Amino acid sequence: MAADLSRLETALDYRFRNRGLLQQALTHRSHGVNHNERMEFLGDAVLNFVVASLLFERFPRTDEGDLSRMRANLVRQATLADIANFLSLSEYLRLGEGELKSGGFRRPSILADAVEAIFGAIYMDGGFDPARGAIAALYEGRLLNVDPRSQGKDAKTLLQERLQALRLDLPVYTVVATHGAAHDQLFEVACEVPQLEISVQAPGSSRRAAEQAAAQLAIGRLDAMEGIAGAPRRRKRRSQLSLPVALSQEHK
Repeated sequence: MAADLSRLETALDYRFRNRGLLQQALTHRSHGVNHNERMEFLGDAVLNFVVASLLFERFPRTDEGDLSRMRANLVRQATLADIANFLSLSEYLRLGEGELKSGGFRRPSILADAVEAIFGAIYMDGGFDPARGAIAALYEGRLLNVDPRSQGKDAKTLLQERLQALRLDLPVYTVVATHGAAHDQLFEVACEVPQLEISVQAPGSSRRAAEQAAAQLAIGRLDAMEGIAGAPRRRKRRSQLSLPVALSQEHK
């Protein structure tokens, strides 16, 4: 267990003085009494404040309404579950037998709650500055890519608009697996954009939630591909290609 937590601390870029706080942050209520719900409450407050301050600094000309929408998008369950996947939190979660059998280590709500609890644990262990540093590091890429004009639109809508602007076919969503009992299912949905060879999968507590999560992953892939396609070319002919053609040729 210690080795695993050391790897997680490395990913967080924070070493706990009291590692018991980290263990508690990773403990779901199904596992025992000393679970992470109170830490989640604290971490949620710290996260919201830090993200608000980061947005306030990064977008000095953006009004309160757009800042609020951006913050809501950055602290929502899907974003936190994505951070959890980046940290490989499913490897460290402490769940009860029932949650283990039903695939709780993949459940976005459990993953998102654990991320907030970890932020709360860092705050309890080291104070505000380390908590802010950990959050800022994990959100650095997301803050670079956030666009005030797109806030308020869900991921499926944004992906559809991006593909339409490139004159490409709409994405295809497919349920590839379901886990758990009928009243508490977890859906795995694939999102595919065949023309760009994009194929991603994401979980969700409903089919719609899983589709939104998969669309968000597809947007990330598209962002990366556009960055490659927009990079300077040594050969003039390639630099003059239209974006859809350049994107497709990057994957030949």
